[in-house]
Amino acid sequence: MTLRPLALALALALSACATTPAADTAAAAPATAPQPGERAAQLSQLYADYWEASLALNPLNATFVGDPRYNDQMPNLFAAEFRSKEATFNREWLGRAQAIGSDGLQGQDLLSYQIFVRDLEASIEGERFPDWQQPLNQFYNVTGLFAQLGSGSSAQPFKTVQDYDNWLKRAGRFPALMRSMQANMRTGMANGVVQPKVLMAKVIPQIDALIKDKPEDTLFWRPVAEFPAGFSDADKTRLTAAYRELIATQLMPAYRELRRFVNDEYLPAARDTVSLSALPDGEAWYAYRVRQSTTTDMSPAQIHDIGLAEVARIHGEMDAVMKQVGFAGTRAQFFEFVTKDKQFQFGSEDELLVAYRALEAKINQRIPELFSLTPKAPFEIRPVEAFRAQSAAGGSYMRPSEDGTRPGIFYVNTYDLPTRKRWDSESLYLHEAIPGHHFQLALQQELGELPKFRRFGGETAFAEGWGLYAESLGKELGAYTDPYQYFGRLQAELWRAIRLVVDTGLHSKGWSREQVIEYMLANSATSQTEAVSETERYIAIAGQALAYKIGELKIKELRARAERELGDRFDIRGFHAEVLRDGSVPLAVLEAKVDRWIASRKN
Repeated sequence: MTLRPLALALALALSACATTPAADTAAAAPATAPQPGERAAQLSQLYADYWEASLALNPLNATFVGDPRYNDQMPNLFAAEFRSKEATFNREWLGRAQAIGSDGLQGQDLLSYQIFVRDLEASIEGERFPDWQQPLNQFYNVTGLFAQLGSGSSAQPFKTVQDYDNWLKRAGRFPALMRSMQANMRTGMANGVVQPKVLMAKVIPQIDALIKDKPEDTLFWRPVAEFPAGFSDADKTRLTAAYRELIATQLMPAYRELRRFVNDEYLPAARDTVSLSALPDGEAWYAYRVRQSTTTDMSPAQIHDIGLAEVARIHGEMDAVMKQVGFAGTRAQFFEFVTKDKQFQFGSEDELLVAYRALEAKINQRIPELFSLTPKAPFEIRPVEAFRAQSAAGGSYMRPSEDGTRPGIFYVNTYDLPTRKRWDSESLYLHEAIPGHHFQLALQQELGELPKFRRFGGETAFAEGWGLYAESLGKELGAYTDPYQYFGRLQAELWRAIRLVVDTGLHSKGWSREQVIEYMLANSATSQTEAVSETERYIAIAGQALAYKIGELKIKELRARAERELGDRFDIRGFHAEVLRDGSVPLAVLEAKVDRWIASRKN
């Protein structure tokens, strides 16, 4: 998935699954078996208590979903005490749910129970794998996430004096967080659980970009430079002094110490290998990641073979586009042509943004033809901030806040502008924005009748599968009229098929970083910059990239089944509503509910 901001917070906070016991309403199994209606009510209360308790111990998650109650808090998420509480919490809440049970539950009640239990069981299973010993890489970089929050460009609000004071308290805990992270990394160094050297070399310039001699030159100064209208002179004077002291005496020293540690201690101890399977228990670790990412029981070998078949199929479609535009050379020469020819480049960042905003208007005109269910949340297009652009994806999406004060945001990366191709724009927009992630994530958040762990959680295979499926809707939405734009759609699909090949190649077949880069360059129209960045992403977050194509293939399979079985009764608007109406679900659950929808339409 394009990595949405809530997912970043969950990666930092180790998921919304740790806290002290909640109220006694769900503390023990009932003396007598409840009836289905009573059981559903008990579970509904349990889910509400669970959510409240999880936010209390994971305040960053609350901030990212727009709940302001804990915006001044920052527990030590890397501490052993926190991990212990998380483990206790997982078992406690799983036991509470299982004590109530699922007998007699139907519909959403049964669905919520199955997802709740599945997620907690998966968290418990994952405790055997020491992610906490290697918490920092170029893709999940807590220092960058913290800078986004403190600059006001992310979920942390800076609208009131209280907001400014909240950040002072939260940011004051950052140095302790960094010390714990370094302690965990030292444990990993002792145990042979360390990041690849090639990744950590990229972390150092990321940290360097955030370190400045003067507080006024840091990203953390931006809220001071942009005080809202209405702040009193006294508050401005007090906050200016407090922020200057915070940045100079706490934040910058913490960043400098982390930079010294990574460069002087950790980088020399980092490994030359790149595979997750090269770590202790690594093969099981990767297999677990694959199951979690795809919500299937497919093996890495099965997924690798699917990827090879999809690459071959998409190459065939690309060859047809080459004939359509009259290109006489080889496919490799065509890749070089569309990658290097200047007609496919944007002249400036402004030109790129104008093109995306025009595309937004064009797509919006056709949305009612395919969708009856659309989100209420507003939507914006913004460029990726300069400090994180070098390692960021070409596009990403941040879901809106629950209270509606922050829109859904499509972030477009304008770094290394010549590599951001015109032919790439339509498919990227459809995936990250409308009708892709904005529709799926904002709609899910607006499903007020669902428990919050479902509204704000999610399965990567469903979310990213939907995003890639949304790309396939381009012609139906009036896009891809230019054959080069349709080539861009095929290139984007090819990229996700290649991920099946190279992610499994890296982590289960012994492929090197260089082999992966060479495979990407030989089989797709990509730049060296993008091939390197994506390869290192797959090294950093093993298994995640498998979710896209596996999820898309399942949604396409279900649409084809519905079209075949329903014939003239097939309704594309109804199909899309059925896929989206329950939020993100495991792929087996999606298949079962679409099958029920097909059966209901036959009657």
